[in-house]
This record gives sequence, C-alpha cells and structure tokens, in this order.
Amino acid sequence: MSALAAVRVRATPGARGGAAKAPFEATAGRRAQAPEWLLDVLACLVGLAAFVALWALIARFGGRIPDPVTVWSAAVKIFAHPFYSKGPNDQGIGWNVLSSLRRVGIGFGLAALVGIPLGFMIGRWRFLSGMAAPIIALLKPVSPLAWLPIGLLVFKAANPAAIYAIFVCSLWPMIVNTAVGVRQIPQDYLNVARVLNLSEWKVFTKILFPAVLPYMITGVRLSIGVAWLVIVAAEMLTGGVGIGFWVWDEWNNLKVEHIIIAIFTIGIVGLLLEQSLVLLARRFSYT
Repeated sequence: MSALAAVRVRATPGARGGAAKAPFEATAGRRAQAPEWLLDVLACLVGLAAFVALWALIARFGGRIPDPVTVWSAAVKIFAHPFYSKGPNDQGIGWNVLSSLRRVGIGFGLAALVGIPLGFMIGRWRFLSGMAAPIIALLKPVSPLAWLPIGLLVFKAANPAAIYAIFVCSLWPMIVNTAVGVRQIPQDYLNVARVLNLSEWKVFTKILFPAVLPYMITGVRLSIGVAWLVIVAAEMLTGGVGIGFWVWDEWNNLKVEHIIIAIFTIGIVGLLLEQSLVLLARRFSYT
C-alpha cells in the first residue's frame, strides 16, 4: 500500500501540470487568432494602399496622369459645392449624378415592368419560350450603344433616346434570369397545384414567386449594373446634363483630375446601387 501511495504522489504533480497547461495553451491559441472582420478590414486597407502607391508611381513616370494628392485637392473643391448651377451646361457634379440616376431609374423601371412578367411567361409556357428564344439569342449580344441611333430616330431627342437604350440593355438579364428560375421549379410542385385545382394567380403567388425570387433579384442586379454603365457612354454621345457628359466636357477642358474624380464617383454610385439591391434581396428572401 505504501508503494502504491508513493506512485500516486509522484504521478499527481505531472497530471496536474498537464491539466493546467492544456487550458493555457488553448487560451493562448484563441488570443493569437485575429477576428475575421479585422483581417478583412486589414486586407482592404492594404489593397487600397497598394493601389494608391501604384497610382502615384504611374503618375510620377507616366506623363500627364495626375497624382493622388492633386486629385484629392481637386475633389475637395468640387464636392465643396456639388449642386451649383451656372446655366444648363455648367452645373455641379451632384446635379449631373442625379440626372444620370433619373434616366437610369426610368429606363430600368420600364425594363422591370416589361422584363420580369415576360420572364415568368417565357419560363411558364414552353411554346412561348420557343418563340422568344431565337429573338433573345439574336438581340441579347448587341451592344447597348447600337440601340442609341434607333432611339434618336424614333424619339427625335437625346434624353428619351438614352432612356430607351437603358431600357433595352436592362431587359435581357431580367427576362433570362426570371425564365431560368421558373424552369428550375420542380415539376412535382406544379403537379400538386394542378391536382388541387389552384388558379394561375395562386400558382404564381404561392409557388412561382417565392421560388423564382433569388433568380429575379440576380437579373435585377445585373440589369442595374449594365444600365449604369450604359448611361455614362450614352451621355457622352448625346450631351446634356449627366455624369457622362460631365466626363466628356472635362476632357474637352483638359482637366484630367476631374475625369479621375468622375471615375471614382461612377464606381461608388454603382457600388451603392448594387449593395442596395443585395440588402433588398436579403430583406425579401424566402429562405
């Protein structure tokens, strides 16, 4: 008994030491690991710093490209009075952005009113899908700006022609994605609806719409991105008030720093538009 007690006494300190060391090592490991959000923020900051450094390097050895400090100074002056107005062709960048957003909103809204219901019908009825398939395949690859002269011919004015070009280019992503979402619905769901003798409205509200909503939101996101790209190019060609015309006017005035400011403004507005649609998709998600 004395020998066994001695073994227990000798084993106890080691066991206690190991048991005390294990929680300490686990705690140290948890403390050494940085939170994921901190790593994401750090990666973003490092990427932006690398971008600005590369930009400064190119500006120093690349000729007439203004450096980041020059662009920042010009941006402070521009955004100090973004909504000034000195005539129809001399307005602040704020008015130009709002004019572009108004055209995008009208063209995109009309495309949603036409494209989403048409996508539901094309995905729902096979004969209609067969009718629309060659037309969509033929017209979808056409450059959006190719529709601008048709709009000028029909409407005889630059503003409705630009809205028409946005309408056409925003139409295809919503039609295609909505139709694909309808086709992905299991046939068993529709068979059950047929057995229960549900009306077409019940089928749409209880089966089609909840299942197709993610595809529809994807089409809307693609459409708003394309529409924002198109309006800049369309306004360069048509003139008037708008961020595209503002870019072209600053180029004519050889103010390259203002063009770079407009590029960042266009990117930030496009990012905000896309993120707002992402939040909308999460808000109305059925999952």
